Amino acid sequence: MQTREAVVTMSSLLEELARREAAARRRIEEIREQIAALTSQMQDEQDRLSRLTITRETVEEILGEAVQLLDEPNGQAEAADAAGTAPSAQPPVLGVVTVPHWQPGMNTAVLPRAYQDAVEIMADAGRAIRAGQIAVAMGLPDEAAKREGLRSKLKRLVERGWAKEEGPGLFTVTDPVAREMAGQAGVASRDAIASSPGG
Repeated sequence: MQTREAVVTMSSLLEELARREAAARRRIEEIREQIAALTSQMQDEQDRLSRLTITRETVEEILGEAVQLLDEPNGQAEAADAAGTAPSAQPPVLGVVTVPHWQPGMNTAVLPRAYQDAVEIMADAGRAIRAGQIAVAMGLPDEAAKREGLRSKLKRLVERGWAKEEGPGLFTVTDPVAREMAGQAGVASRDAIASSPGG
């Protein structure tokens, strides 16, 4: 009799363990589904943040150009008055490119600061590097939004002849830009030596 009760008790215990195991498996599956949903949601938010960052930077760039253009007519009018000529009646045109197309003899001083830093970092690297590496070298946090914003700037440098994309996501300066920067660095070094005491 006791043996039979022991068997029944053991059987009930095994059933309870099986029930608890099944419940634990269900909870794990539910948590996995929640993680997948949150991961997808986080990716969507990162993409949205990246787009907003690029849009903000583009608007800031356009507004900066607009301010410069609004300031220019006053200077032109003063120059025209001094020369005794009538100022041009042509209204300022918004949206002028702040990253000029590269031409021989042009240095990075003509670029906005962020673009200038990117070109100099690529030139110093001496090889193609990724947007994330450039961002870190610029002191920016290595975040998706920062990388995307910088990548759009690098693409613009490629379009204007300052840089080239050697492979997917790998950027470097063009050979003419590299030679020009090396030549300008050499001239600066010679000037420094010539101006030093006893030089």
